[in-house]
Amino acid sequence: MRLNRQGAGAGRGRLRRAAGRLRPRLPRTRRGRRRAVQAVMVACVLGLAPATWMHSVADARVRTTADVPARQVAVVFGAGLWNGKPSPYLANRLRAAAELYRDKKVRVVLVTGDNSRVDYDEPDAMRKFLVGHGVPDSRIVSDFAGFDTWDSCVRAKKIFGVDRAVLVTQGFHVRRAIALCRAAGIDAYGVGVDAVHDATWYYGGTREVFAAGKAALEVLFKPDPRFLGPREPGVGTALAADAG
Repeated sequence: MRLNRQGAGAGRGRLRRAAGRLRPRLPRTRRGRRRAVQAVMVACVLGLAPATWMHSVADARVRTTADVPARQVAVVFGAGLWNGKPSPYLANRLRAAAELYRDKKVRVVLVTGDNSRVDYDEPDAMRKFLVGHGVPDSRIVSDFAGFDTWDSCVRAKKIFGVDRAVLVTQGFHVRRAIALCRAAGIDAYGVGVDAVHDATWYYGGTREVFAAGKAALEVLFKPDPRFLGPREPGVGTALAADAG
């Protein structure tokens, strides 16, 4: 029994020593502490720089459905499906796009989302919702390879020939959408749709802090979308039909 107690005590001692080695140690000298503080400050500045850049590029171009400049095309970004239908967040984006169409702020709506699986089709669900809210089917164009914001922006420009657009998304995402679409060559304004401040909203806002870094890298290196493909005439055809 005594041997077991001694063995247990030795084991606890080894654990304490190991934990002590893993515990971060503060610099002992004043100069070392000053350098540590400076390193933390530099890391904070670098971490926030992408978000600061994003706001500087996009803030002046965030509008409401009432005061956004008229453009020929609205681009609506996907935001998930629930049982095959637009999620509440996506439904709010689509309602805003339908309002822009009714108010003659836009003539065509480009819906861009994920259709990477047979059983998951954001663009078709978005199209059905818009038709149900008064947007003619002939004025809706689908991008089935909008896997993320950068892909959607680049494809809108290179594949669908969009030069000027109103981007429709939630407020926490609209600045990144504007910054990326402008980097892709689109003269873009954005409508930040209101949303209930629920868990999804807080998650989206937090995610944008980290997504800003990815966005900055995309603007810097301009990677090709996951899928590019040939040019599609859908937007031009819809605009020509509307003019006729």
